[in-house]
Amino acid sequence: MTDVVAPSAGMVISVRTRRDVVVVDPERFMAAARQALCDRHPGLTDAQAAEAITNVHDAVHALLDRDGTLAADAVNGEMVGLGGRRPGVRVSGRPDGLSPAGWLQEVVLDDAQPLQDYGCFLPEDLRGLPCPRRR
Repeated sequence: MTDVVAPSAGMVISVRTRRDVVVVDPERFMAAARQALCDRHPGLTDAQAAEAITNVHDAVHALLDRDGTLAADAVNGEMVGLGGRRPGVRVSGRPDGLSPAGWLQEVVLDDAQPLQDYGCFLPEDLRGLPCPRRR
């Protein structure tokens, strides 16, 4: 159970998200990322997209930039959650070559300061949880 906390001026609310996917078809994954880049920059040729998207990081960023997420949880009637895939069972045949492998979100209150306030020098551990404040 979560403690009831009223909002207060200056309170920092952080939403920490984790989304996992498994690459089941590397060629489709890279092709989907190159297409995402071309969708955002219609003047690019296929060769230019292939030159720009050469590794996993490039591919992930291209998909995130276009879609806001790495992979939709369900496409074409796939079941997610109750009635969905069993642990370890991967989806094959998706156009993006990815199999969604879960996500979670956590709400954290009273981080020391919002990321914006760090300016160019972000905290050393971006994913670290804040020390709880005593109220």
